[in-house]
Amino acid sequence: MPPKKIVTREQILDAAMEITRNSGIDAVTARSIAAALGVSTHPIFTYFDTINSIKDDVLVRARELYHEYILQGLDEKIPFLGVGHQFLILAKNEPELFKMLFFKTTPDGRKHAYDEFKFTLSLVVESVMKIYNVDKHTAECYYRNLWLMSLSFATLIVTGNCTYTDEEMLLILTQTSLATYKAIKDIPGFIDGDFDKDRIFTQLSLK
Repeated sequence: MPPKKIVTREQILDAAMEITRNSGIDAVTARSIAAALGVSTHPIFTYFDTINSIKDDVLVRARELYHEYILQGLDEKIPFLGVGHQFLILAKNEPELFKMLFFKTTPDGRKHAYDEFKFTLSLVVESVMKIYNVDKHTAECYYRNLWLMSLSFATLIVTGNCTYTDEEMLLILTQTSLATYKAIKDIPGFIDGDFDKDRIFTQLSLK
């Protein structure tokens, strides 16, 4: 009888990560991992109590990869736009990991997307404050608006519905960035919503 194949904890996680990348986190089961490794399901539960504990570790790995993308974006000429660019690249390169990070919730109802937004914001807020000469609250609201635009594009990408090129998406992000910044500077109370939108729209329509 041939000796039983020995697998390690890291190999199990590697297999689970690859399954997630190819088919999504819901495809991670004891049987799918065992099949990928060519073993029975028994070794899996030597290291992990439940499949959910494996999925939790896959989520940790996915977050680490996401953070690598974001940190790379911070090295670009305009850091917060670089972050937006890397956000879209992640969606294109790793659609299933992106879905897990931004579309899923934990069993206790915790929203992953908000956690990742807060992490990204913590990295870029000082850059926004410095480049645009605004206070922290304004910088946070400004980036929130740009992040939501990036998330819209990323959603189109991972669902296979994006018809825009990279250049077009970056142009739209730049246009939105400029328009928001101009509104912040020209319209008192814009960030907090304390402005007369009807009066401003009327003034603009008469120009």
